Amino acid sequence: MALRLYDSLRRDVRPLTASQADGVFRFYNCGPTVYAPAHIGNFRTFVVNDLIRRLADRQFGPGRVKHVRNLTDVDDKTIRRAREERRPLADVTRQWTEKFHRDCAALNCLPPHVEPTATGHIPEQIDMIAALERRAHAYRTEDGSVYFKVSSFNDYGSLSRLKERELKLGSALKATTADSDEKEDGSDFALWKGHKPDDGDVFWPSPWGPGRPGWHIECSAMSKKHLGDTIDLHTGGVDLLFPHHENEIAQSQCCNQQPFSLHWYHSEHLLVDGKKMSKSLGNLYTLDDLTAKGFSPVAVRYALLSGHPRKQLNFTLESVHAAEKALGHLRAYAASLPATGGDPATLAPVIAALEDDLNTPAALGALFTVVNRGTHGVDAAGFAEVMGLLGFDLRTTPTAAPEAPAAVRALADQRWAAKAARDFARADALRAEIAQAGWTMLDRKDGFSLEPNKR
Repeated sequence: MALRLYDSLRRDVRPLTASQADGVFRFYNCGPTVYAPAHIGNFRTFVVNDLIRRLADRQFGPGRVKHVRNLTDVDDKTIRRAREERRPLADVTRQWTEKFHRDCAALNCLPPHVEPTATGHIPEQIDMIAALERRAHAYRTEDGSVYFKVSSFNDYGSLSRLKERELKLGSALKATTADSDEKEDGSDFALWKGHKPDDGDVFWPSPWGPGRPGWHIECSAMSKKHLGDTIDLHTGGVDLLFPHHENEIAQSQCCNQQPFSLHWYHSEHLLVDGKKMSKSLGNLYTLDDLTAKGFSPVAVRYALLSGHPRKQLNFTLESVHAAEKALGHLRAYAASLPATGGDPATLAPVIAALEDDLNTPAALGALFTVVNRGTHGVDAAGFAEVMGLLGFDLRTTPTAAPEAPAAVRALADQRWAAKAARDFARADALRAEIAQAGWTMLDRKDGFSLEPNKR
């Protein structure tokens, strides 16, 4: 079977194919902006992309997939961080690039074949902007910036269905644009940003004067250089669908006069405890936050794959506990398997579910159906192949979780008793006291656990 994915542009599930004569599958996904540690919402997208990469490698074969993932190492956020810390931009972005790579390795994400940076592709971005200007898709402004003229591209909005949502160019979009005074229309977007004092020493020479590229042009330029004018698959989180991916389509197709990506795939948002992640709510977790609580990275990966990638997933600490328990069952099962003699058809339903639009809940359900039946028909090699597709490294084990002090455990016992007695006012007061001591009490049907507060 071929891997089939939902296409965000055409609104249906379609098989992935390598469109060019060399048979190489060309795959681009948007990487991080390297100014801070990536959080688990970011990593849901990267883990899903890793699953696609593993399945594509299986389908197309060794050396027949070219995967490119960029690093955004110059934009407003990276410049602001460098200015606040009084450090060179390159030092800041190097720090967080290295951290991102460590986290990816811990989550067992395969490295891309090419990982280009925005600052490493300034000439390619300038060339592309110049081509758009020559074709009358871009214009200069007095401050040395260059903007893409959205009205020059008739298909603008096809990915995000702007017209169907009745967002008229120059009205609703204009209200969200901070620098609209320099534009001919508020819906136009920056290809090149003229140098401003806040940019400090972050600028490059260009035909339009000193400045830096806008956010969107980097992906179009790097994709063009490393994968060609037309690619087979472009992925990212649903938050990038508009405006970033919409703008990529516009500038790439207007520059290259060719279709940009033949398939678009977007994974959905991650919620934490039923709410959108935010620092103010205290529910924005990094991988370090979770490993400090004693969870293994493979359990975090399992939890991030437990829901269908195209549906919102509610991430909780209890879900990571469940993931650790499930992985313990898989480790024990793997240790019981014979080396050879299995029937490949036994585990085929797991692979079929993964190939059917990344239906990870169905795949995990099929996997545990096999596990619960025992070892008949399964051997170590076949099971290892499935674990490899899911990216579950069963050699890793959780570190010991920090143990709550006796005084905190006593408060937790009192709170559990108060809750059982339906004395909710006392239970809430005890929970607050536990939190003040630096711990969180997680209730389950059969008891509770204590976790150190998020740092």
